[in-house]
Amino acid sequence: MNRFPWNTFALLILAVAVGGAGGYWLARQAQVQAPLASATPERKPLYWYDPMVPQQHFDAPGKSPFMDMQLVPKYGDAANAAESVPAVRIEPGIQQNLGVRLASVTRGTLDRTLQVTGVLAFNDRDVAVLQARAGGFVERTYSLAPGDVVSAGAPMVDVLVPEWAAAQEEFIALRHSGEPALQAAARQRLLLAGMPEGLVQQIERSGRVQPVTTLNAPIAGVIRELEVRPGMTLAVGAPLARINGLGRVWLEAAVPEVQAAGLKVGQSVDARLPALPGHPVTGTLTSILPENDQQSRTLRLRIELPNPDGQLRPGMTAQVSLDLAGQSDVLQIPSEAVIRTGKRNLVMLAEDQGRFRPVEVRLGQENGGLVAVLQGLDEGQRVVASGQFLIDSEASLKGIEARTAEEPAAKMTMPAVHEADGRIVEITAQGLTISHGPFSTLGMPGMTMTFALARPELAAGLKPGDRIRFGVSQGDAGLVIDQVRKQEQQP
Repeated sequence: MNRFPWNTFALLILAVAVGGAGGYWLARQAQVQAPLASATPERKPLYWYDPMVPQQHFDAPGKSPFMDMQLVPKYGDAANAAESVPAVRIEPGIQQNLGVRLASVTRGTLDRTLQVTGVLAFNDRDVAVLQARAGGFVERTYSLAPGDVVSAGAPMVDVLVPEWAAAQEEFIALRHSGEPALQAAARQRLLLAGMPEGLVQQIERSGRVQPVTTLNAPIAGVIRELEVRPGMTLAVGAPLARINGLGRVWLEAAVPEVQAAGLKVGQSVDARLPALPGHPVTGTLTSILPENDQQSRTLRLRIELPNPDGQLRPGMTAQVSLDLAGQSDVLQIPSEAVIRTGKRNLVMLAEDQGRFRPVEVRLGQENGGLVAVLQGLDEGQRVVASGQFLIDSEASLKGIEARTAEEPAAKMTMPAVHEADGRIVEITAQGLTISHGPFSTLGMPGMTMTFALARPELAAGLKPGDRIRFGVSQGDAGLVIDQVRKQEQQP
């Protein structure tokens, strides 16, 4: 009689038990992982659209028939629909295609150094005029011409003054009279007749009449005007020459009026001239002229530069560096992030989950590609520095109005209604096909297209051919008719 192999039977039972336990564990793991897999299903677009014509929907991706760009997918997002604050949502891949670049709102010191271009000019405060003190005749001009540089005391013109001869003879005769009072009175008459003090002293030393006198340059500089020629007759007080000093020259520059805050008369100014590379010149801001240029909206500055060696010549150009009083501990963003409409300044604020919304800001000083933000943003927030105009256009289409960051969300303006005139072409289950005029608030030209109805009763009493005034609002399904008003038919 064969005996049953009980040891083999025990091994079979153990194997079945282990296999059952393993199958149970695998089944439980599948039950655990199934919800995880189903929690992150692949998102499918509801439709594709052209951002510039968002009311037109397409069933498949491709290139827009309106613009030379790819269609953008529109996803159903319950979380986004539940948001209380209206915003534009853009997927990360679309952001990359649009070239969206973000910048952080930082806090720091906004140093201000203004760089402008100026032109050297003559110093009109350093001017001397040579005039004829008495009527006479020009004997000699010393071969001078306008533009010549002369030193102080250099001879410029010899003048014959006949009426001085009689006064000089009387003075010489009284010197031997022994009457000091008469001599002093005669000497005073010479000075009152217009004779220079040097000529009177020369007569006293020589004791001879000097009818011809030499007029010298009163200051060193350049001859700007010379109105004498040999042989010409001079009247009393006639201008002979005008000399401009060169010891200090003016540097005239213009700065935009919006950037002129912080300039102070007396502050130091650095100037670099292309004609003198490697030799910067330090001058002083002497005047901010009171008149503003209405065409360029600039203020004119007058800067004095020392010119001891005469290398600075009027007419040369110079690069001017002006240090302005800066602001410390201010919020700053890149200047390129600001959308300037002319009436207000906007930025596109970036939020979580690819959401963007316009925010109105109040700006301060600007320099070096940065601008101070006085109101509207907080430190650490992010704004769009590139591609913000496309996002702003999408926000305008959805009727999202800009607000300051301090304004409560409840006060935000909800999607607006855009109105236009049109004529009904067809009434279908999908809505009204209307040949309409332009939507001025949307910037959309006139065309013929089909609009969905927000409520079916809006089509009551309407028929093809009716002229209507209708209003639409932007929703996730495109432009939807919210209101219709029939207009009187024109004969």
